Amino acid sequence: MNVIVIGGGKVGFYLCKTLLEHGHQPLIIEKNKRTCEYASNQLDITTINADGSTIEALTTANASRADAVIAVTGLDQDNLISCQLAKKIFHVPKTVARVNNPKNAAVMKRLGVDIPISSTDNIARLLEREVDSARIKSLLSLNRGEASLSEMLIPDNYVLHGKRLFELDIPEDAVITAIFRDDKLIIPRGNAQIMSGDKILVIAKDRIIHELSAALKLK
Repeated sequence: MNVIVIGGGKVGFYLCKTLLEHGHQPLIIEKNKRTCEYASNQLDITTINADGSTIEALTTANASRADAVIAVTGLDQDNLISCQLAKKIFHVPKTVARVNNPKNAAVMKRLGVDIPISSTDNIARLLEREVDSARIKSLLSLNRGEASLSEMLIPDNYVLHGKRLFELDIPEDAVITAIFRDDKLIIPRGNAQIMSGDKILVIAKDRIIHELSAALKLK
């Protein structure tokens, strides 16, 4: 997933570090030259020394080819403008804005930001749910957001069609609790098969959603 992160400070730096660890391709746009150089040297990623709330900077970053733009500067107005430009001019599928003043969250949502978030700890996790794991729908949050009950849609012509659960490298912190197939409910055991077109219910810790998606080859 190609992600443009606007703001290379502490939040942007560790967000990019997390995205890299999960196999994504982040790029940073940052006004401060020294901050840019630090991120480039430490993370070995492309950085652009520019104002991310301008069309010129987003053009240089090839925003039209990005899967998501995440604006995490310390200024809500800059984050809003960056997301609006990304969405309206470059047609970026998903925009995420850090909200430094929680009162601005509702306004940002009304003005077109897909995901305004005031808790920066969960930005990478939310992004993966919204973009990378498009076939995963969260149904119920458990234990104050630590885990969730999710619905996963298995595509037609599924690459793992017919595989049994014991043959899959399902993460330890995830459990497939039910399989729906042709309006029938299957309570799965280890020898249950995953078939094209299935709908499955999973309980998993949110931090391993990306790992689960990869294990089931739903990317």
